[in-house]
Amino acid sequence: MDLDSQPKPESKLISLIKQIIYVANSIPESPFVSLITQMISLIGSTESDPELMSLSTQIFSFAYSMDTDSELVSLITQLINFVTFTCSEQEAEQEPEAKLISLITHQLLPLIDTKYWKTDHDLRIVSEITQIVYLVRSIDFDSQPKPESELMSLVTQTISLFNSMDLDSQPGPLRNAISLISQKLHSRIFSRYMYFEYKPLFHKVFGLEPVPELLLLIHQILSLVASMSLEWKNLTYVCPQVEVCLKEGKFHVDEEVSWRIPNKWDCLPLNWEKFMLQGEEAAAMHFRCLSCNGENHKEYNKAAGEIKHPLHPKHSLKLVLLKGYTTRECYCCDEDLLKLFYYCLACDYAMNIACVEKPRVLSVDYPKWHEHTLALFPRNTSVICSVCALSHTSCPFYICPPCDFVVHQSCISLPRVIRISRHPHRISFTPSFEQGDWSCGVCRIKIDNDYGGYSCIKDGCPYGVHSRCATQGNVWDGKELEGEPEEDIEEVEPFVRISDGIIQHFSHQHHHLRLDENTYRDYDENKQCQACITPIYYGNIYSCMQCDFILHEACASFPRKLHHPIHPHLLTLVGGNDGVMSLTKSCSACPWLCTAGFFYSCSEEECLYFKLHVQCAIISEPLVHESHMHPLFLTSKPGEWRICSLCDEISQPPITNETFNCIECDFALCFKCATLPQYVRYKHDSHMLALTYGKETSTVTYWCEVCETKINPRDRFYICDEYCCVTLHVECLIGKDLYMKSGSSWYFFSKKVRLLPNNMSRPICSNCKNRCPQKVVFHHYGLVFCSTLCIRELLS
Repeated sequence: MDLDSQPKPESKLISLIKQIIYVANSIPESPFVSLITQMISLIGSTESDPELMSLSTQIFSFAYSMDTDSELVSLITQLINFVTFTCSEQEAEQEPEAKLISLITHQLLPLIDTKYWKTDHDLRIVSEITQIVYLVRSIDFDSQPKPESELMSLVTQTISLFNSMDLDSQPGPLRNAISLISQKLHSRIFSRYMYFEYKPLFHKVFGLEPVPELLLLIHQILSLVASMSLEWKNLTYVCPQVEVCLKEGKFHVDEEVSWRIPNKWDCLPLNWEKFMLQGEEAAAMHFRCLSCNGENHKEYNKAAGEIKHPLHPKHSLKLVLLKGYTTRECYCCDEDLLKLFYYCLACDYAMNIACVEKPRVLSVDYPKWHEHTLALFPRNTSVICSVCALSHTSCPFYICPPCDFVVHQSCISLPRVIRISRHPHRISFTPSFEQGDWSCGVCRIKIDNDYGGYSCIKDGCPYGVHSRCATQGNVWDGKELEGEPEEDIEEVEPFVRISDGIIQHFSHQHHHLRLDENTYRDYDENKQCQACITPIYYGNIYSCMQCDFILHEACASFPRKLHHPIHPHLLTLVGGNDGVMSLTKSCSACPWLCTAGFFYSCSEEECLYFKLHVQCAIISEPLVHESHMHPLFLTSKPGEWRICSLCDEISQPPITNETFNCIECDFALCFKCATLPQYVRYKHDSHMLALTYGKETSTVTYWCEVCETKINPRDRFYICDEYCCVTLHVECLIGKDLYMKSGSSWYFFSKKVRLLPNNMSRPICSNCKNRCPQKVVFHHYGLVFCSTLCIRELLS
């Protein structure tokens, strides 16, 4: 809304808002302007009343903690009063009962949480109860339709009881609560001192035993309104009796489900644990009450606690609750078991609730897989699927006995033609492979030629992959391409050749770059390639003819479009940043920040945060690495996290779980270790230093040139092979954060940190007190940091 363009004279609302914004702008980091802006967008909307009231409550919450005599608080009080009465006038034509239900459902019920009481709950509850009291006072009960509805009857009883009640005989917390609400009704806002005096009040009110008669009636009103709301009306409640946990691939009964001491307020909707089951619509959710065993929810449908199912006719299945986060696949759908599922302890047989409620399909016709009708075979047995070549003992399958054809229920929906990240061409399903030695292009395990899988559609390309490997979430984008035309990926060159040895690169279009073939140039540690953010050690480079922009010859030729093995979508090369780094642009394969140089990004809406800096993007498999004798492959499966054999660390989300794995022995290499430079320069040595991976039997004592402490000969470290006896820890030489660009900045909670050359004499980190590395260090108002981790620890 353009406030200045509003008709003159200004309305009272516009005038108030302009005054508030003017005053709030003078307060550093004031939240009021944002909240007022949101309120402006909602005023006048016919469906915004609950949200508008919620914003008023937020603004009111900020106000209570401030000096009540301040100009801003005074203006906010006027605005809240104005919005409250304006909304009341707009609702005048609405039925009183409907208004009451809306206030209770959207305003009051979400606040009554007896388990996790927040500091502002008392304040907000007072505000909402005040609005409800104003509404009830405005209702002419004599003019209401007869007979009264159940809700209005309860309201009438509550008013009658309150009017005849002797307040002095009521428990102290209830008396204080009524007093607090009365003050709010008269003053519309109360001081912060009054609030702190009554801060824990409502927590005590909801815990009163025995429950006063007034609170019993109020609880009946809240419960009735909850049961009338469409948000909760169609729920089904569940009462699992036991908790199970997964140990060594099998579920074990951990304990009986515990129920807390019954509390009427705990049975209100805010304290329910809701479960969205596989394939469910939002209107058909299940819930579990954490207070009772379903005794207080008779008005809702109840899920059976024990059932008999046709897919498992031997024993009954019991409804169980999963403890912890480790799970496995459902017998029926091959999806992960959710927190609630049905389970047979004797057979270790588990099914999701959604699968239990699906109708049983005894036979199916799928011409694309088999020409005959397939019959359901529910018995658990080890039979190899003709489509995926796997023998799942915990999955139903369909069979054609005359043809000896077997297919898992989950394999029936496999696509025919797809494209995966591990291969440049499309692949299509084949019922069997030609004779020969085939190995899977994803897991690298041998393929059985007699069973189905996927093979390359291009003539002369001998590429095959298992059905299940091809459809993994980390290699396939989920799109069926049968009948779809081949996508035409336009080849875009990274640079335009102006003349021999002179180019114009897409990342530096305002100047030309000249090829420099001087391989004997002096080493300057402050000169970095703008693409990979590593020093210029040797080899040809492109340097700008007008500024200090430099690119390795190889980096200048990076393709603009790239398919990478760890991501199913096409990636686009993005040039350097504006000098400000962001955690939202961190590399998805390794822990290093990637915004200082070039990086590849995904443009698909669901993967906008996927980024790869160029070092990770150009690695290909098989990877031949000096740390291991065998070639390494990307064979990780979704949900599988392996510990790197070099750094003994496991990748943490949002970093991908992919590691380079050896198919001959138990060795894994993470992207962080795989991209460490093998050869580097040290400013106090004229030779190249090589990364050595240590020896288990070494007894030589090494000392780090930077921190002057011992180096464990069994760990990785850099060493000069030219008999200079120079050795350095990896972190001491290249830093804890790789690919940092001098002159860049990084914002951490609005605190600007600069990356400057390490010209100081071995500075001490302000956080960890260790010596800073030789590359760049972080500076923030006199503080020096050796890594982004130390920045987080000290400035957070």
